[in-house]
Amino acid sequence: MGAAFPIETTDPHPDALTVLVLDDSPAQRNMVCALLRRWGHTAISTGDPVKALTLARDPAISLILCDWMMPEMTGPEFCRCLRAEVTETYPYVMLLTSNNERSAVAEGLAAGADDFLNKPVRPPELQARMNAGARIVAMQQELRKKNGLLETTLDELQLLYTAIDRDLDEARRLQMALLQDAHRPFNGARVSLLLEASGHVGGDMVGYFNVTQDVIGLFSIDVSGHGVASAMLAARIAGMLSEASPDQNISLIRTIDGTLCDLPPDVAAGRMNELMLKEVQTDRYFTICIAFANLQTGVVRMVQAGHPHPMILRTDGHVDMIGDGGPPVGLLPEMPFTSFEVQLHPGDRLLLYSDGLTECPDPSGEMLDDDGLIALMGQHRDTDGPAFLTALRNGLVDFAGHEEFPDDLSALLLSFDGRGQAPAR
Repeated sequence: MGAAFPIETTDPHPDALTVLVLDDSPAQRNMVCALLRRWGHTAISTGDPVKALTLARDPAISLILCDWMMPEMTGPEFCRCLRAEVTETYPYVMLLTSNNERSAVAEGLAAGADDFLNKPVRPPELQARMNAGARIVAMQQELRKKNGLLETTLDELQLLYTAIDRDLDEARRLQMALLQDAHRPFNGARVSLLLEASGHVGGDMVGYFNVTQDVIGLFSIDVSGHGVASAMLAARIAGMLSEASPDQNISLIRTIDGTLCDLPPDVAAGRMNELMLKEVQTDRYFTICIAFANLQTGVVRMVQAGHPHPMILRTDGHVDMIGDGGPPVGLLPEMPFTSFEVQLHPGDRLLLYSDGLTECPDPSGEMLDDDGLIALMGQHRDTDGPAFLTALRNGLVDFAGHEEFPDDLSALLLSFDGRGQAPAR
């Protein structure tokens, strides 16, 4: 390290460091170590750069004093090896040199040194530089501690997200279990269903239920928002229209003789609205179409409560968009809902669907809209049942340019055959 320097008495450093002293001169090492210990630090010394690299792996070593000129390895060479081999920690390195040239300083910094001291070293300057280094070391240690805490937190969050994903996958399976058979034939008609959530679970639901030998009920639901809360509400609403528990079906009533009878669809929507506001008490609302199709006559009575307009694909390829809109369910009490009727002829197909179809955007943000859906229906008029619904979905994929939809997709297709009736011309 060059010429020896006198030991001066100074105030000990309040924060003790473990310092590694690397110098090929035993006398210089002893001198520096004596100063460090007087200031309250722990000093470890060696004259072997290879041994110093091994010692530097100890996380307790926070600062290294290294001579520039050593026979086996120069100070910059040691720094390069240190930064390459010791990566778990970052010891602060001060090079001691009598070379004041700017090129030497640049070489040392490029090699990985953090500071320089000119020789002969004065103890006050050494202590001041060590204090500065100690502050940086303390910040590095605090940063390392926080990074460790952050990594631990991220690991815990990842475990939590993995558990949530498992639960959501199970919720999706349960939601799909609520969906009835995707295709079911009746005497005079066939019903096909499509349901696809934009995430794990969604707020859409479609389904059907028997009323009498001649009448079946149909519904299409779209709960506001996305995720678990919407899915749970959609499941509860679907439960209100369950085929498994007809006495609990909010759209049915038993007559005096004990037989089931369907309520006017607007009355069913009103009962749902009252139930939502008085019992469910959520800030969510939903849109719904409830329809009762008479498979003997082809007459369909329905209510459109804020839901997209139902569409009828006639046998000649023409598409009728029906309904007058109406308010959603669950917003305000005593909302007026209105029923209406349509006539189906053999070969006609009635489509109930959520706005995930018509509001599907293309890459520029332009929505498919009603006209686009009508065009898709006409394009695939020669298909029917599940194949028809799959064709509509594939058309949305082509329109959007990808298979990730921003909203849930759901659709119900009633293919009316009639009972021994000839298709209308």
